[in-house]
Amino acid sequence: MADSVNKAVDGIQERLTSYACALSYDRLPAETIHAAKVRVIDTLGALIGGFSGEPCRIARALAEELPNPAGATIVGTRLKTTTDMAAFVNGTTARYVESNDVYHHPGSKGGHPSDVLMPVLAVAEHSKSHGRELIAAVVLGYEIYLRLSDAAQAPGFDAANLCCVGSAVAAGRLLGLTPAELSHAIAMAVVPNNALNQSRTGRLSMWKAVAAGQAGRAGVFAALLARAGMQGPHMPFEGKAGWCDHVARKHFTLDTMGGNGTPFKIGDTLIKQRTACATTISSILAAEKVSASLTDIDAIDRVTVEVYERAKVGMGTGEHHWHPDSRETADHSIPYVVAATLMDGTITPRSFDDEHLRRTTLRALLPKIEVVANAEFSAAYERWPVVHRTRITAMTRDGKQVVGESGGDKGDLSEHKSDAQITAKFRGLTAEFLGATRVDSILDRLWTLETLPDVTAIPPAFVPGD
Repeated sequence: MADSVNKAVDGIQERLTSYACALSYDRLPAETIHAAKVRVIDTLGALIGGFSGEPCRIARALAEELPNPAGATIVGTRLKTTTDMAAFVNGTTARYVESNDVYHHPGSKGGHPSDVLMPVLAVAEHSKSHGRELIAAVVLGYEIYLRLSDAAQAPGFDAANLCCVGSAVAAGRLLGLTPAELSHAIAMAVVPNNALNQSRTGRLSMWKAVAAGQAGRAGVFAALLARAGMQGPHMPFEGKAGWCDHVARKHFTLDTMGGNGTPFKIGDTLIKQRTACATTISSILAAEKVSASLTDIDAIDRVTVEVYERAKVGMGTGEHHWHPDSRETADHSIPYVVAATLMDGTITPRSFDDEHLRRTTLRALLPKIEVVANAEFSAAYERWPVVHRTRITAMTRDGKQVVGESGGDKGDLSEHKSDAQITAKFRGLTAEFLGATRVDSILDRLWTLETLPDVTAIPPAFVPGD
């Protein structure tokens, strides 16, 4: 047994294992603890905002067939299911409405690191963890996700794979795995679970959100398997057929990790101020300024949207962005979000429902919108700190020109969000579902999460009407 365990470990696997075993709440700076609480609040708000989504309902219906009182709760209900299924349902639901945080650093894989948060909460509930243990596990899951994102772009593979690894390691810590067991959990997360980026290419389906839930579920399941005594594949990263050569397509190390004076990466993720794909938000902010100066949408003759190259390629190229047939495609379409914002003044979760998708006035506006890449804006996006710049110029039939700009001091996805803004966003996503009094109580509890002796108190607070 010991010989088998030793052979299972490669350098990256050993680095993740030793780092996870050494990290504790007491080693976290105050700003890191606060950043973790912000993201717990932000992600739970996103979950409630997406609760009624079709893939979320499908996932909950499946979970109802797997009740388990010793598992974890489907947030927003009284149902308890297996811990990995709770990670799946809650992870899917938190991703659905496109409100959770995002990461972009030049040269990184990017992605949505908050995908680790609902799987970590499910395991923390199952383990009856203290609020401090949950915070440390959230920081750990984020750190692994983000350091892997920086180290290896993994072209062709979904960033949700990083969620799988981060969730497995953080779940293993909460479950009290030994170093050997944690090493096996990592291997069982890395080798069997490599999602393709086809989930986010071309016309998008409901799987766009579900991919995150599936990755979180796989990470939690790997940790549960390791606790049960299952051994993982040997050399998951650095072996002949391992992750480095076939997913990352390069060998790398994780020498730099948060702690001992090195800042933790969780503070680098960006909190969205609008519920849409991050790459469209600068276009929404610019379109809001144009909308405020327009008195007649029907008078628009043409609209030019100047964006950075990555936004143009990803969200403003291909006929599907001018003819979205699903919420998932619409909230990743610059033409659609610009048209919807020009008409309604801003974007909300309802901007992508069936009624809005079918609006004839919006459909008539879409062909008038052109998306072009601006070299100056592209350069600003590829520097650090990242600036998301967009300029929108609307021309009316009588020759009037209305311009709106975003980016930097004109409003940016990268700008710091105050606690008041985080609270307001949470209220906006949850008050209709839970009621104002319940929301106040939840916020009081989450802002003081480090004092909570048992996180099993969190999920029941999100059941409406109790």
